[in-house]
This record gives sequence, structure tokens and C-alpha cells, in this order.
Amino acid sequence: MTTQVMTQARPKTALMVPELAVRMVSALLALAVAVVHIADQGGVTNFTSPDWLGWSYRLIEIGGVLTAIALLLPFLSWLGWGAAVLLGVGPFLGYLASRSIGLPGDHGDVGNWGYWVGTVSLIVEAALIILSLGMLWSLGRLTGGRLTGGRLTRGRLSRRRAV
Repeated sequence: MTTQVMTQARPKTALMVPELAVRMVSALLALAVAVVHIADQGGVTNFTSPDWLGWSYRLIEIGGVLTAIALLLPFLSWLGWGAAVLLGVGPFLGYLASRSIGLPGDHGDVGNWGYWVGTVSLIVEAALIILSLGMLWSLGRLTGGRLTGGRLTRGRLSRRRAV
């Protein structure tokens, strides 16, 4: 004897996450990227050698703070999300290059895939990249692919009107 299972079509409901919550999580991820690079250098006062790599770390650290600020300001939607993608992709690719082919003046890390700070960095950067690309994609769909100064509110694009 066979039993047929009847399935009813459920209406598709979209999960609406408050924009502020997404921005806060993204800002925390941006700050985490900066903190991981400070920890990897051994603190704020230390400087990684070679010098160009130390300055790259400083740019990532400053960029992490500025990106977090841009993500928290709703009128900088495109800029904040774009900066977050760059903040995640740059160090991610740099880590992969340093462990696979090596970087000029820093060949000591080739093959050192087990470094726990690097693993944490990859996880944080990947999360920031995925979240930021998703927000850019949804913002792009919402605006029809146009770059605008708008922000998402209640699933629609709104612009501040000059008074």
C-alpha cells in the first residue's frame, strides 16, 4: 500500500533583517580585520618588516576603522559597502600570496598555513566580503544598477530631500 503525501504550496516570505543590524555586524567585521592585523604585528607600536609590508598593515588598520565608520553612516551606502569589499579582498589575497608564492622580502611564511591568526583573518575577511557583496548586489538590484546616494529603508530606496 502506498501513501501519497500532499504538499501545499507555502507562500514565499522574505526574511527582513533590519539594515542597522547588518551595518553593525559589517562594521564589527571591518574592525576585526584591523584588530587581527594589529595582533599579527605584535601591537600598535610594532612594525612588520619589510617596511612596505608594515605600511600595508597600517593601511589595512586605518582602512578598517574608516570602513567601519562609512558602514555606520547610512548616506554612504555604496562607498561603505565597496570599501568593505576592498578591505576584505586585499588582505585575503595578500595572505594567500604570502603562503603560496611568497611576497618580496618576506619568503618566511611560504607554506605556513597553520598560523591561527591568519586563519582567523581569512574567516573574518571572507565573512566581510560575502556580506558586503550581498548588500551591494541587493542595493544594485533595488536601484536598477545605478549608483545613487540613497539608502535602504523598509525594502525601498529613499533619498534625503534637501529642505
